Amino acid sequence: MELILALSIGVLGGSGVWLLMRPRTFQLIIGLSLLSYAVNLFIFSMGRFPVGKPPVLESATAGDPAVYADPLPQALVLTAIVISFATTALFLVVMMAARGLTGSDHVDGKGRGS
Repeated sequence: MELILALSIGVLGGSGVWLLMRPRTFQLIIGLSLLSYAVNLFIFSMGRFPVGKPPVLESATAGDPAVYADPLPQALVLTAIVISFATTALFLVVMMAARGLTGSDHVDGKGRGS
C-alpha cells in the first residue's frame, strides 16, 4: 500500500511540475491542481494508515494515542482542498480575463502572430 501511495504522489507531483512548465495557462492551472493533489496525499499519508481504529477518543476509556487515528492530517487536507478549490476558481477567472485582453492563452501573452 505504501509503495502505491508513494508512486502516485511521485507521478502526480512530476506531472504537475511538468505541466507548470508548459506555455499555456490552462495547462498551468491543471499542473497546479495536480501538484496540490500530490501535496494533499503526502500530508494525508503522514497520519499513518490505521486500519480498524476509531477516529476519536471515547469518554470512558484512557487516552492512549497509539490506539486512535490521527485527525490532524485529515483536517489539514480538508482545509487544503477548500483553499485549492478557491484558488483554482480565481485562476480560471484571471485566465479568462487575460485571454479576453490579449486574445491568447499563452503565459507570456504571445500568440496568434506575435
